[in-house]
Amino acid sequence: MAEANPWSVIQFIAERRIEEAQAQGIFDNLPGRGRPLQLEDMSHVPEDLRMAYKILSNAGCLPPELAERKELNRLVDLLDSCKDEQERVQQMQKLRFMVVRAKMRYQRHLQLEQDDPYYDRLLDKLSATVNEKTGSA
Repeated sequence: MAEANPWSVIQFIAERRIEEAQAQGIFDNLPGRGRPLQLEDMSHVPEDLRMAYKILSNAGCLPPELAERKELNRLVDLLDSCKDEQERVQQMQKLRFMVVRAKMRYQRHLQLEQDDPYYDRLLDKLSATVNEKTGSA
């Protein structure tokens, strides 16, 4: 006689309970009904850490990597709206420093919300412009 897989039993019970809840209408008035789900991109988090990060995030605690990523995205948004050239240069330098530090710390490529090639080119171009204005190499 074959032994039952415990995961298939748990999956069966879960499916049954979900069907019963649907039949009772428990899911009918949930917040966000009729709107698309807002899925989180956790592709930058190692697969074995995703559940732990999700739990921490739901509890209002961000792991250092995600807090740093959030700060990087905040700086990118700040750059988009920055009108003062001096302030923009300062924020660009801070952004570049944070990206380099993150790359060194995590030994992998760090992606911002926006496509990296565009922002890398933008950072390089602005750095070159600043160097021309200041006369440094």
